[in-house]
Amino acid sequence: MTGGNLLVISAPSGTGKTTILRPVLRDLANLAFSVSHTTRAPRASEINGRDYHFVSTAEFAGIREAGGFLEWARVHDNFYGTSRQAVDGQLAGGQDIILDIDVQGAMQLKKLANPAAIFIFIAPPSMAELERRLTGRNTETPASLKTRLHNAAMEMSQAAEYDYLIVNDVLDEAIAIFKAIVIAQRAAHRRDLAGHAITNL
Repeated sequence: MTGGNLLVISAPSGTGKTTILRPVLRDLANLAFSVSHTTRAPRASEINGRDYHFVSTAEFAGIREAGGFLEWARVHDNFYGTSRQAVDGQLAGGQDIILDIDVQGAMQLKKLANPAAIFIFIAPPSMAELERRLTGRNTETPASLKTRLHNAAMEMSQAAEYDYLIVNDVLDEAIAIFKAIVIAQRAAHRRDLAGHAITNL
């Protein structure tokens, strides 16, 4: 079976990335979300193993030192990493994997010869709109809001390093563009709409 595609997604906090990904994952077959490891505490609605693998700083360091992460980064004073074994296994089985990581981790992957990845950056229509969305969540303190906006500006300065740019202004259009990218990449690798290898040509 033809190996799957690794889709590396980065977006500033509050851009609406999760809202875009939810229908894409629901509607496209053979597409999965890579569950990252993190040292941050789970939020009230999050479930260990579904949203993240929540680990201690010592556990994270142990995996990192053993070479178990495909990439890792420190973000907002917490560590995040992607399991090398989990991603390689899913790709080898022909499944497309969405890897949601920050710009630091994405740039690490760009330096690797393997795996070949497709890099997609999701941006807000403007910094003012991003600030409005973050404020509307009612989860940020003034200090954390300032930090997130500062980090967003830094992240958006790296958007040109990505293969695709999606501006999440009109949600339905952003979802359609994301689906089109997945489907086009499948066709480029001789795979059909459902992600299966085309073997009769």
